[in-house]
Amino acid sequence: MTILQLKDVHTYYEESHILNGISLQVEESSVVSLLGRNGMGKTTTIHTIVGFTPPRQGLILFKGKKITRLLPYQICQAGLALVPQGRRIFPSLSVEENLIIAARNVKSGVGWSLERAYLNFPILKVHAKKKGNRLSGGEQQMLAIARALLTNPDLLIMDEPSEGLAPLIVRDVAGIILQLASEHISIFLVEQNLHMALRICDFVYILSNGEIVYHCTPFELANNKEIQGKYLAVESASGNGQ
Repeated sequence: MTILQLKDVHTYYEESHILNGISLQVEESSVVSLLGRNGMGKTTTIHTIVGFTPPRQGLILFKGKKITRLLPYQICQAGLALVPQGRRIFPSLSVEENLIIAARNVKSGVGWSLERAYLNFPILKVHAKKKGNRLSGGEQQMLAIARALLTNPDLLIMDEPSEGLAPLIVRDVAGIILQLASEHISIFLVEQNLHMALRICDFVYILSNGEIVYHCTPFELANNKEIQGKYLAVESASGNGQ
């Protein structure tokens, strides 16, 4: 079943044409990655999906229903959660308050609860009473992921989760995403870190100048040095990913 589908989506910032007719889809219980150099439209794609920057043309379907013109809170209520670029936790709230404020659709023994978040992210339990701005970058990323999961989403969107993190922490974040994938959580991943994306995803789209220019399996991309060199040659684990 296709959980997310974009059809011929065009997005503008005022008169600047950023997304030029992109089409892609995410199958249920899969990890799909969107790759591309800085400034190619990756974060704009996410902002378009979640309603921050609605498209002027095209169609977005979530669980088979049109969400193209819904407001961001309506899209989230439909079952979509975002782990934003830069983490965007509430710095003045404690770790536990950051989690509790996001929790919804919790059923006893089913889905994500505060207890399950602490079980899967034990470092957050250790720092439960600590203010968000006192956490390290890696700990803040764990908090951002756990916070999104506590909404009990049908689709988790992650925007540059490895950005600004040390290699060992990137490995830990990749391990978390792999664990979530093993639990059949649907994930749409925007990344700059090619090695990480190829390790964890089931399918890859490459975005260049607001257009999908290539799509394939991670195995095919790993063995296609021409495509890597043409569209991903300057990839790293950081960047603004407009």
